[in-house]
Amino acid sequence: MSSVSVILSGYRRNYSLKQQYEKIVEQSHKVKDIYFYKNDYNNNIHEFDSNTINNCKSFVGNVNLGVWSRFAFALNCKSKYVCIFDDDTIPGTKWIENCINTIQTHNGLLGTRGVIFNVNSGANNPVFENYIEHGWKYPNEQTQKVDIVGHAWFFERDWLSAFWREIPADDIFFAGEDMHFSYSIQKYLGLNTYVPPHPHNDKEMWGSIPESAWSYGTDQHATSAFAAEEMKKYLYHLISNGFKLINQ
Repeated sequence: MSSVSVILSGYRRNYSLKQQYEKIVEQSHKVKDIYFYKNDYNNNIHEFDSNTINNCKSFVGNVNLGVWSRFAFALNCKSKYVCIFDDDTIPGTKWIENCINTIQTHNGLLGTRGVIFNVNSGANNPVFENYIEHGWKYPNEQTQKVDIVGHAWFFERDWLSAFWREIPADDIFFAGEDMHFSYSIQKYLGLNTYVPPHPHNDKEMWGSIPESAWSYGTDQHATSAFAAEEMKKYLYHLISNGFKLINQ
């Protein structure tokens, strides 16, 4: 059985950790290790479920190192595969199994929310307000190739060597890690990005249960609420460095 480590992200949403952990324990494909990685925010560690923290291999920092740091921490995993979850993402119980099966036929970065950017024919620039989505929000019956994925990332641990071959600029802090990963493996490993099947008749295969995704992912802690311009800026930077979009 292929070994998988899971990393749960702790930031502001203390209310999702216990539910995330329970869903990982219930996975049909049992995982090797469950880590809890906490970026400090206003010293709110006491608001998180202490039993869950103790059940995980937990690491709590006294500074906020941003969204990128999870992918540095993942280098400590000892499994072949790693799955990192945002703190607004509650997977179905067959999600890890779904990823294991999908990566055998579509060797690339996998995630539960995929985006295919449209391109302005005149300016040749991606348009954030006009794109195609696949995954938990718009279910796909078959594996779908996309430009980037988010909310959950499933990948071979060794691919992190490509992720860190280019270090992000200091001012890219709250966003961009999703685009960077797809760009890195495309450029250095020749790999693509995919959304595994999210069939309408089996939500246990989904990487994010819609009820929790809508309630957690659109709350006051949503990164998209304050980092949209940063995300757009970084995508343009990656395109200028050779990131090839599907619709270009």
